[in-house]
Amino acid sequence: MSVIWVCGVDEAGRGPLAGSVVAGAVVLDPNSPIEGLKDSKKLSAARREFLFEQIQRKAKAWGIGEASSVEIDEINILQATMLAMRRAIEDLTSRLGGWPDKALIDGNRCPELPISAEAIVKGDAKEPAISAASILAKVTRDRQMMALHELYPQYGFAQHMGYPTEAHFAALQEFGACSEHRRSFSPVRNVLALHSR
Repeated sequence: MSVIWVCGVDEAGRGPLAGSVVAGAVVLDPNSPIEGLKDSKKLSAARREFLFEQIQRKAKAWGIGEASSVEIDEINILQATMLAMRRAIEDLTSRLGGWPDKALIDGNRCPELPISAEAIVKGDAKEPAISAASILAKVTRDRQMMALHELYPQYGFAQHMGYPTEAHFAALQEFGACSEHRRSFSPVRNVLALHSR
């Protein structure tokens, strides 16, 4: 009997005002279990980093995809999230040697795929493969934001990872937007409108 490969898919970075939205996709290997998988938001940064390496080493296959801040502005955050998820599954497919049999997607909708897909609300707390995908996405995106912090230290990305905090709003008002800010998001748009007066 042939093995059925099920991949979990999740994203990180829908809510921030800057940076890419990143998705992870993982097919776990039943012969190489990974202890401690759970929703990435419930793990410390150090624990996420540890599990990130475990997932890349022990999973049957994994993939990471993203949609840039420019793409988010062009097609909206929902469509960009679907695009990042599809790219993550395509990346996984290249490692798996073919499409998985099914995708379990965290949330309430699925990207267009040539395979069976099921949306699972709060899936990152219910399905280990989705938990693993959430860890890949979160760690990848956090690393990107730390790199952005080096380029644009005035915004404090290392502290808030681009999320709409008071400190981020204050920096936006003082410095305007950088190239990685999402211009289609109203807080960024409003600040830019003030700066253009």
